[in-house]
Amino acid sequence: MEYNHKKIEAKWQKKWEELNLHQADDNSKKKKKYILDMFPYPSGAGLHVGHPEGYTATDIYSRYLRMNDYNVLHPMGWDAFGLPAENYAIKNGVHPNESTNKNIDTFRRQIKSLGLSYDWSREVNTSAPDYYKWTQWFFLFLYKQGLAYKKKAKVNWCDSCQTVLANEQVVQGKCERCDNEVTQKDMSQWFFKITDYAEKLLEDSEKIDWPEPIKLMQKNWIGKSEGAELEFKIKNEELKIQVFTTRPDTLFGATYMVLAPELELVEQLKDKIENWNEVEKYIKATKKKSDLQRTDLNKDKSGVELKGIQAINPANKEEIPVFIADYVLASYGTGAIMAVPAHDERDWEFAKLQGLKIRFVNHPKVFSYLKDEDTYQTVEGIHSIEDEKAEAWLTKRLEKEDKPNLDENSKLINSGKFTDLDVMEAKKAITKKVGGELKTQYKLRDWLVSRQRYWGAPIPIIYCDKCGEVPVEEKDLPVELPTDVDFKPTGESPLQTSETFHNVKCPKCGEKARRESDTMDTFVCSSWYYFRYVDAKNEKEFASKKQLKKWMPVDLYVGGAEHAVLHLMYARFFTKALHDAGLIDFNEPFLKLRNQGMILAEDGRKMSKSLGNVINPDEVVENLGADSLRLYEMFMGPLEDAKPWSTDGIKGVRRFLEKVIKLEVTNNKTQNNALLNKTIKKVTDDIENMKFNTAISAMMIFVNEVQKEGISKEDFEKFLIILAPFAPHLVEELWEQLGNKESIFLQSWPKYDKKLIKDDVVQLVIQVNGKMRDSIETSVDISENEAKEKALASEKIKKWTEDKEIIKMIFVKNKLINIVVK
Repeated sequence: MEYNHKKIEAKWQKKWEELNLHQADDNSKKKKKYILDMFPYPSGAGLHVGHPEGYTATDIYSRYLRMNDYNVLHPMGWDAFGLPAENYAIKNGVHPNESTNKNIDTFRRQIKSLGLSYDWSREVNTSAPDYYKWTQWFFLFLYKQGLAYKKKAKVNWCDSCQTVLANEQVVQGKCERCDNEVTQKDMSQWFFKITDYAEKLLEDSEKIDWPEPIKLMQKNWIGKSEGAELEFKIKNEELKIQVFTTRPDTLFGATYMVLAPELELVEQLKDKIENWNEVEKYIKATKKKSDLQRTDLNKDKSGVELKGIQAINPANKEEIPVFIADYVLASYGTGAIMAVPAHDERDWEFAKLQGLKIRFVNHPKVFSYLKDEDTYQTVEGIHSIEDEKAEAWLTKRLEKEDKPNLDENSKLINSGKFTDLDVMEAKKAITKKVGGELKTQYKLRDWLVSRQRYWGAPIPIIYCDKCGEVPVEEKDLPVELPTDVDFKPTGESPLQTSETFHNVKCPKCGEKARRESDTMDTFVCSSWYYFRYVDAKNEKEFASKKQLKKWMPVDLYVGGAEHAVLHLMYARFFTKALHDAGLIDFNEPFLKLRNQGMILAEDGRKMSKSLGNVINPDEVVENLGADSLRLYEMFMGPLEDAKPWSTDGIKGVRRFLEKVIKLEVTNNKTQNNALLNKTIKKVTDDIENMKFNTAISAMMIFVNEVQKEGISKEDFEKFLIILAPFAPHLVEELWEQLGNKESIFLQSWPKYDKKLIKDDVVQLVIQVNGKMRDSIETSVDISENEAKEKALASEKIKKWTEDKEIIKMIFVKNKLINIVVK
């Protein structure tokens, strides 16, 4: 037949829609599978060729599962709120609602043109009031659980986007959206208490089938530290300095202290600080820097001593100076550190800069300890603990290595009665001695969800002069976005200017009140959308318990690795909060996660409009067909790898499909039953393991083989079934031409005959003294004597055995021969 891809694809997309072929059945008794893609935000640019990669992978898997008698939920929707959609609307001079819905129409058309088997009856749009009603419900749910609160805090401010950003949305000190420098501002904002779940987020990551790099990114972002909280008295003051340290065993090495410039304690000590003018100037300069700039390990260390203030080291009662320095943050730990310059790189650099004392209390170059004689031994001899020569030796060694050293397996030195203790033992003993407390701390900070922008879900809180902060009642949801506003960003929420929005009475006392004017971070919308798909039309709750029980959790989730500490962490937090409230019976949303790699331009660079190297999928579908695009994106390489586009490569895939069309279907039994069975097994295993490129390769090998002599109708039908998830339109057409009335996607996946997949030949590895020197192809079940003869006849082996005595030959059937010589 002629391969008219436009006609074939339009025909079958229409038929599938008429048959509701891809709708999940809420009443089916079949085993369920929930297969999910990370939904896109509908930008004005439309789909790019990176989108279909992940979508095609989940589509192949979903079609495969349906043909294996699973009831599959495979939905699609739109992450439609947020900065990108709003900025696009501002740029084009239209209302965000208008431009967003227009973009959604484009995305939907493009996705449907690829023949992706989504259940469109469950489509969601996060910017629609019937969706964000439940986003607001989730806000109130967290509020009632004590997990949403408002406070004044130092926040990340993007002057270009005119809004605050969560820590996770700041990349190397810049806004992840516009790449503008982020500054710090003091503002009253809404937060979600994700820190309450730090330990659960860590613990449960071990139970889910996710890529290890994603789990590691979350682990590092949460940043669990085991340590101790210690108190340092301030000389002649009632005030004390609290520090958290992961190494209380180094307390005797603390020779100065550093406070965060913005720490309240600094202001409290103002009258006692002799150089306050200098200190105040430094504090003002610090306010202009972002947290990332302040904590950059490569930056020059700066700071100012608080003259007139001295702290007392609780371990040895030594009076030590106190500094402020911008590399210490008030938001992390207690906002103060005990500085141990001998064993911390930043403290070491700061101490050298300020000419401060460095005392070594642990060093891996110290080999042994002679406790009775109060000495220790190094490679250069035996020294007294207080020996200046010993300290000079350690200093010299340390300078040579150019960074401080800490050895967990070492013993303590210069630590009074704790000298010679193991590190782990010393941590507990020293903490107890100084009245400290062993504690666990996390780097994770609460999630800042307030945004001073228009295009987001309004926060459902009302402020009353009499009653204070009052949550909107559930019956009054959704709180809809007003239309009587200029939504261009000014630094304050555009909702502040809306009279209709703020014309509201207090739900408690009935007096005149005012609504919260900030909107929610768009990541709030995407933290729960996977729940909505299971019951998308429910007007009474975000999803019924029955539907949640039936479909959740998600069995397979596919999307970009860039969401590791944003969407993926937030979705886990929402799920755990629901579980703890008894609303669901599982505490992880996505059992299995897989990331697709980036599709690069032909020149190997990232596709970008400015570089003019973007490939438009519409053009590819128009010229070569959706099946060619789908097949090529899966054939380019492993799903998780970054891969450059190749126009020649996709033309090669198109030629493969044309070969399938031209296969001669005969009445004779095919001579390639073994190859067909091996191909069925290979494709089955590879789909299960998401190795789509090697599955396609196996089918190409099969077609090349059978085109020589033709294929029987029975075998051709089996082959079409395993090709169907990859190239659904063309295969449906061929299936129909064979005289079949029912869709190929209503057929069962073929089984393979185990007897026919046994290899006729094997690779026999030949070793000499246990090292591989050659491999040869032999028939299966070759005899030991014949195998030995073939091994010794190999030219490569002769090189290693000539003029040597063969002591013995070890034969492992169908695997290897090891020739032992001397």
